[in-house]
Amino acid sequence: MKFVLRALILFFVVQHFAACAQPASKSQAPSKPFSVRMADSDMARNPRPSLLDFATEPRWNYTNGLVCSAIEQVWKKTGDEKYYNYIKLYADEMINDDGTINKYKPQEYNIDKVNSGKFLFAMLERTGEHKYEIAIKALRDQMRTHPRTSEGGFWHKKIYPHQMWLDGLYMGSPFLAQYAIKFNEPELFDDVALQFHLIDKYTYDAKNGLFYHGWDESKEQKWADKQTGRSPQVWGRAMGWFAMAVVDVLDFLPEKHPKRKEILDIADKLAKGIMKYQDKKTGVWYQVVDQGKREGNYLEASASSMFTYFLLKGASKGYIDKKYLSEGKRAYNGVVKQFISENPDGSVDITNVCAVAGLGGKPYRDGSYEYYVNEQKRDNDPKAVGPFIMASILFESINNTSTTSK
Repeated sequence: MKFVLRALILFFVVQHFAACAQPASKSQAPSKPFSVRMADSDMARNPRPSLLDFATEPRWNYTNGLVCSAIEQVWKKTGDEKYYNYIKLYADEMINDDGTINKYKPQEYNIDKVNSGKFLFAMLERTGEHKYEIAIKALRDQMRTHPRTSEGGFWHKKIYPHQMWLDGLYMGSPFLAQYAIKFNEPELFDDVALQFHLIDKYTYDAKNGLFYHGWDESKEQKWADKQTGRSPQVWGRAMGWFAMAVVDVLDFLPEKHPKRKEILDIADKLAKGIMKYQDKKTGVWYQVVDQGKREGNYLEASASSMFTYFLLKGASKGYIDKKYLSEGKRAYNGVVKQFISENPDGSVDITNVCAVAGLGGKPYRDGSYEYYVNEQKRDNDPKAVGPFIMASILFESINNTSTTSK
């Protein structure tokens, strides 16, 4: 009976929310910035946030957390409670009254699952509800026993032994850095900094100034170079995750932390590296970053949005040289022109997004050029929606104006 009642309540909340989140009409659309228009559009497309990422059943997944973190920023920017209600809808469907998280299995040791904990800090601060604190601490506890490389780097997942992926830095490190502040665990900053040190040590290539998708310490994977353990290609979104992780962690890492300069140096290398491969005509980036002219490669929206976020945030906060601010603005305008499609009802879509890519697994993903460029593409994938919203908020704040057209 309790489950039926909860389901009925959720149904009516979703129906009410879907009606409230409808995009503006075409005549109203130009008055709203793209951060709001994309948020409204995505909430209308996905009135039940637990089903984000084209899911058929509720999931505690990194993509849900990514979009909720972006919507959290829209809420804080606008003060509009509908955005808060949206992320609370996800939190309350997935987190039980005792703080346990539905669909979450800590023994899987999947670092992706930690990402959805980020927006829970805002939920805890707003409501004071103890269940959010319990959930946050459960995610932290996973990382206490999470398997590591011999030097202390977090494995990406238990099913991917001895491997660090660039993606994992975004999934775990900003959460842990924020946790260190919120729950007074300053020694955790050393562990966060170590992850950046190791991924820089083993995936960075000084020859092209870029970072490879993954590293296998055991060198046993078919995709791993037998000398370096690195994967063979530079995948745009993997570098995008890493770039966002760098600037997000710097928000929390103490100014006097001994490893802060090392992470700032990584940010500088990232900025220099991606600018070498920015498409001169469009201002955006390719799926395989350093092979733009190769047959089959294409301009990709999620990586481009992530790099834009990195440049705008890094330059505006002084994490990278201020000169990159103009580059970030150019990139943002490129993303809007290249990937944002405006509909008659005022809603917007983001197009040309790589649906998913990884390394190993079944069927086996070999990390080759052919693999990356032939993965499925789709529109409105949350891995582009979230970063585009966050990049838009930065762009709009920096320009102190609403960007409403191409």
